Amino acid sequence: MSENGQDSKIEKLVIIGSGPAGWTAALYASRAQLEPLCVIGVPKQDPGPVLPGGQLMLTTDVENYPGFPEGIAGPEMMQLFQKQAERFGARVMNDDVKTVKFNPSHTEPHVLETASGKTIRAHAVIIATGATANWLGLENELRLATTGGGVSACAVCDGALPMFRDNPVAVVGGGDTAMEEGHHLSKFASKVYVIHRRDELRASKVMQERTLGKGNVEMVWNSTVVDVLDKKDPASGADVIRAVVLEDTVTNERRELEVSGLFVAIGHTPATKFLRDSGLEFDQAGYIDLKKRGSTTNIPGVFAAGDVADARYRQAVTAAGMGCQAALDAEHWLGEHALV
Repeated sequence: MSENGQDSKIEKLVIIGSGPAGWTAALYASRAQLEPLCVIGVPKQDPGPVLPGGQLMLTTDVENYPGFPEGIAGPEMMQLFQKQAERFGARVMNDDVKTVKFNPSHTEPHVLETASGKTIRAHAVIIATGATANWLGLENELRLATTGGGVSACAVCDGALPMFRDNPVAVVGGGDTAMEEGHHLSKFASKVYVIHRRDELRASKVMQERTLGKGNVEMVWNSTVVDVLDKKDPASGADVIRAVVLEDTVTNERRELEVSGLFVAIGHTPATKFLRDSGLEFDQAGYIDLKKRGSTTNIPGVFAAGDVADARYRQAVTAAGMGCQAALDAEHWLGEHALV
């Protein structure tokens, strides 16, 4: 390493991110002897918790990932992913990539600058930085989301858990995502309250009819969640949600609504802020635009995988599959250009 923090070595492959997509890419790339360097990030609040390992770090029980019939805690799953990748030679850097300079020609390496002042040069880069849920920003909401206390941003991930089954839950939002979350939760919860700050929904008519036609789904109009109240679970002793405090947007009156779960469905933000001046192409929602089935972006040697390029599915298993694709695509590209 030189004095200015720049390594004279050119990495074959750098993977930015450490969720299911990043670790799966690292596993495949390591077994292909690409010796990937994984820049996995550091914990931060932005405004909610952002942890190396991605959204699964906020999931207590993962029951829908193949191979774990009894389920597994999200953080434990990510530890296993990392351990498996490292077994085959993946290297880990606990740092954030702050800026990038992608070169469209394979004759010059891509250049990454980290938050700690390091400069990394690489022939190929896989971006697997994911997307973060948009939170309400309430202290108890974020605390209970982090500790598995009944606050979630993914009904498909968590809605079938025992703590929500046959209990009342609430969904916050007014778009298609909120309707999809409410529809999914209606299969398990005794009651689903959909809380919206206005008196009409942004969601499509089809999604409204599909969800609101369920007998156990009820709209709570002109209301915002201003606090999340908790209690001690008698079995575990952990803090779990018992109610939300609603404020009427017309009268400003407040009331409590007893629920056993709160699902925040006000969208996700892809973690692409550091890429805005990189020359990469994005879709209208800010996700990396992949031109065809696979992981290739508009810049040669730069690939994307997982939720950073997937606004539709946002599941661990689909992210892992995309990580596999990205590693195979990168391996093929490096070989095609005689860079390995």
